[in-house]
Amino acid sequence: MSVKNVVKVMNFHSLLRVDKARRKAALYFDTESELFRLIKKVMFNKNMILDKKLITPKDSAPVLNVYIGNDLGFCGEFNFSINKEVRRDEDYKIIIGKKVHYMEEMQDNVLLVQSKEEFFKDFSKVQSIIYDAVFNNKYRQINVVYNHYYSVNRLEFMKKKLYPLDYDSGEDSPEEYEDDFALETDIHTLFSNLIALYICYELKICEMNSYAAENVVREQLTNESLKKIEEIEEEKAKVERKIKKEKDFEKIVDNYRK
Repeated sequence: MSVKNVVKVMNFHSLLRVDKARRKAALYFDTESELFRLIKKVMFNKNMILDKKLITPKDSAPVLNVYIGNDLGFCGEFNFSINKEVRRDEDYKIIIGKKVHYMEEMQDNVLLVQSKEEFFKDFSKVQSIIYDAVFNNKYRQINVVYNHYYSVNRLEFMKKKLYPLDYDSGEDSPEEYEDDFALETDIHTLFSNLIALYICYELKICEMNSYAAENVVREQLTNESLKKIEEIEEEKAKVERKIKKEKDFEKIVDNYRK
């Protein structure tokens, strides 16, 4: 297969992946929104008193950052800002993507390194770290660092805080939760499970946005590459036509002499 055909295939697949990532992120977003509303209902329920010390991170605790890059090439400087942030941060790290690199001296702070393919196939390792972090109140903050997809014309490098949750955000205010209920379970276990699950869904949404952004960049670069290849082919064709004309002219002259 020629280089041009390979680039065409990559270009076509990039477009398909952008649409797939958008649709999958939308599915995760619906569940994530419902989870957040449920967490707020539990948080502000008048029949249950939550010990704020158990759900408030310790100021002395470290920070955990999840960095989402990509596995494949042909993405230009897609990972530049992410790698810069990895090298700059001294926080604990989860690294997703083969193209995200960290220095050897950071090894002790790196909790997990996964390829993007591994992340898609097996989320349990990331999930285990998140649940342990929430249940044991290990970190004062959990962030995700990635490239966010808004549209084919707008991508943005982003560092987004996932934890602690901003309970005052969203459409509903605490005053609107008037339905009280009782639970026959440990409220703190329930609440921690809900928060950890919410963070996991947020990570999946960010991953899908990153995947869409990655493929937008790849589609743009393959478009540029196809233009360059076509320009080179056109230039080559011009040279070949010129050579052919010169040979034809030489034949005419040669025949005329004879």
